[in-house]
Amino acid sequence: MANERLRAALLQKGVSVADLAEAIEVDPKTVERWITKGREPYRKHRFATASYLGVDETYLWPQALSREQVVAASESEVLAIYPHRWAVPRDAWGRLFTAASEEIGVLVYSGLFLADDAAMMRLLGEKARAGVRVRILLGDPECAEVAQRGQDEGVGDSMAAQIRSVLVFYRPLLGVDNFELRLHQTILYNSIYQADDDYLINMHVYGTRAGNAPVLHLRRVAGGEMVTTYADSFEKVWAQATPVES
Repeated sequence: MANERLRAALLQKGVSVADLAEAIEVDPKTVERWITKGREPYRKHRFATASYLGVDETYLWPQALSREQVVAASESEVLAIYPHRWAVPRDAWGRLFTAASEEIGVLVYSGLFLADDAAMMRLLGEKARAGVRVRILLGDPECAEVAQRGQDEGVGDSMAAQIRSVLVFYRPLLGVDNFELRLHQTILYNSIYQADDDYLINMHVYGTRAGNAPVLHLRRVAGGEMVTTYADSFEKVWAQATPVES
């Protein structure tokens, strides 16, 4: 069967078969066979192709990696595990977003600890003005999911109140190029803090405030699937969230 995913990735990237063949040092006819006949490349060529096109190797060749390889690659994506969010070094958040050159994403209910940091707000604004896409997802303070989360954490209506305060902190950034803010109404199983290929994942635990819950530091590795899982979740929430206008 033809590999339509590879064909589509080439079109999306705007490169030809010859361009790809030259970039990864194979014959163009070999690339043609990968596409039209569904031939599976050697591992080094799969990796080189996926890196060149900016997609996951498992997206282009879902059956190529064995279960053991996927597990090993996914384990390699885990850089650190913190027992609590408050145990994450304070400067780790700044380093995370400072290093971003393409994209920053934040998915939370309130994320008050970030929004209340004037230096962090200044950094997000600077990044957006420098051309980094900054996307912030906050819980809709009027939705039932936020109310339930407040009850689960034992803070009641203060969860919605925190979100309203955070909206005030972000308001000066509304209208800045590359900065986007949306409100979501999803049940949030994890908070996600993303800068390019690095992710800090704050677990949500019933009856425990987010600051006291564990955090994973992940970095995307070719063939791994943990980062992809969280990245896809972010995009699904983003797609159904409501933009906040300036």
